[in-house]
Amino acid sequence: MTITRLLARPMLATIFVAGGINAIRNTEAHAVKAKKVADRMVPLAQRAVPGAPIPTDTQTLVRINAGAQILAAAALATGRAPRLSATVLAASLVPTTLAGHPFWEESDPQAKAAQRLQFMKNTSILGGLLLAGVDTDGRPGLAWRARRAAADVRREARQVAKDARREAKLAKAQLT
Repeated sequence: MTITRLLARPMLATIFVAGGINAIRNTEAHAVKAKKVADRMVPLAQRAVPGAPIPTDTQTLVRINAGAQILAAAALATGRAPRLSATVLAASLVPTTLAGHPFWEESDPQAKAAQRLQFMKNTSILGGLLLAGVDTDGRPGLAWRARRAAADVRREARQVAKDARREAKLAKAQLT
């Protein structure tokens, strides 16, 4: 593991641990901000996964999001399932950003600028998480492995066909 990965993952994770703890400590305040987003996302999730036990209470959703952020951040920081944990954090960051920094709703220029800056900061963090989500630590990813396996199978099939033709020729020669 390179020093960059050794330092970058924990650094990227820290904001999610702090944010998750803050959301658990101030669930009510976060739930007020999250209500607009939750009111739109919950019906979409219920339609996407019918019958799944999707909570509708905004405070519960805030706590679930906070817990997911803390657990995924801890996993990312310690290098356990870094691609999965980065992907979970990226998925949790989108509704968090939409709920927490709706700069388009601000009328005060200073408040709008502050919210836009926070929105852009989260967008930058999202980019880092997407990079961490596809990082393979120098090891080939699944797509490469699948292409390699398919090429190996094709090569083996050609060799088996060639061997079969040679054996058939030998058998024919022995019969005549």
